[in-house]
Amino acid sequence: MPEPKKRDPQAPANLIVEIKDNDGRVWGTITAAAKQFSSGSVGFYANSKIENPDSHERYQVSGNIILIGSKPEAE
Repeated sequence: MPEPKKRDPQAPANLIVEIKDNDGRVWGTITAAAKQFSSGSVGFYANSKIENPDSHERYQVSGNIILIGSKPEAE
């Protein structure tokens, strides 16, 4: 795997992501763990399920949080 172009030495090992609707009701809280992606970029990745507090229907959530400028130069 290529080495990232840059890293953030102040970044924590995890981020807590809270999912809310427009009324401020929390649908779920997920943990995004630090990750180095296959592209060589670094950041955080989360994958979890959340629930609509009214209908109790469940949703799957996934997301990437990428450090801008961390992708290595193409070889």
